[in-house]
Amino acid sequence: MKAQKVWRIAGINFEYVHMGGLLRMVREHPNAELVGICDEQPERMQAVIESLGVPPERVFTDYRECLERTRPDLVILCPVPADHALWTERVAEYGVHVLVEKPFATSLQEADRMIAAVARTGKELIINWPLRWYPCHVTAKRLIDEGRIGEITGVHYYDGNRGPLSFSVLEVPADPKEQIRQKNRLWWYQKKRGGGSLIDYLGYGTTLGTWFLNGKKPKEVTAVAWVPPGLEVDEHSITIAEYDFGLCKYETRWGTFTHPWEHQPQPKCGFVITGTEGTLSSYDYERTVFLQTRQNPAGEPIPVDRLEPPHQNPIQYVLHRLEAGLPIEGPLSPKIARIGQQIVDSALKSATLKRTVPLIE
Repeated sequence: MKAQKVWRIAGINFEYVHMGGLLRMVREHPNAELVGICDEQPERMQAVIESLGVPPERVFTDYRECLERTRPDLVILCPVPADHALWTERVAEYGVHVLVEKPFATSLQEADRMIAAVARTGKELIINWPLRWYPCHVTAKRLIDEGRIGEITGVHYYDGNRGPLSFSVLEVPADPKEQIRQKNRLWWYQKKRGGGSLIDYLGYGTTLGTWFLNGKKPKEVTAVAWVPPGLEVDEHSITIAEYDFGLCKYETRWGTFTHPWEHQPQPKCGFVITGTEGTLSSYDYERTVFLQTRQNPAGEPIPVDRLEPPHQNPIQYVLHRLEAGLPIEGPLSPKIARIGQQIVDSALKSATLKRTVPLIE
């Protein structure tokens, strides 16, 4: 019997907060080995070093040394959005599979640079969207594919959180001017680094929306983004995408009343999907989805599917697909994520010009 491959995985650039969770998934996988971690600022790795017990010989501050000494099969990247293309190009030179934590990029041009850099090596580029692993949204996709609501006529998305400042300090200052000062210190609020609720959350909605729509693209996009006085990026955006079948709405918000993982705010965070034969709501973290059909117009809650290995998280999924020689599909694939990025770019352009624009190709 052929021995199963042990996948060598490294985590490089810890600027984005999701790295710790991804590396924990690596540590928990029976056929994965965390061979190295790297960041130019050692203090950003300290929590992971302590929580996962990473030995000193596997900790690096130079990505080249990390890659040359550990020789990973897969590299996980968590830089700020504006640096996704730069870091993808850097590590792709070493002939590795590359998993980038969402969003895809801050522009379609950067996304295409990432696709090209990895394509030259014959390896896989994977873009992880955490919402893809929520049982509610996986269940919604299954019901859509089963034809339970017929042909989709609309995707309505709303998502966000209380805002980055709520994660950075123990207490958000009451003084509005001090709030502005503290926000402007965070990369999340810096335009050149890929800040703003639109870039942070719109790609979730447009990428999973494209997944629900089986790859359909809109023709035109209209967006409005609200930038509060004193800031340079938005905290609220609404995007309307016009498809051949009708309109879809994608809304992002920093400043929801509560974090959705603690208490669902109103409006609820997640998706409502309409179809020719029914409707379906799938809200983040909830244990049921709600399905209306012509046979049961009053609707019914449906328990979410129980996710089993290798479909519980991105590390399980990616290693399974690589081991089987299968392509990456759905929201994690550049094919679907690129369409999501097209809509994001078009929304940014529309919000800037304050008019409807054709989908950017």
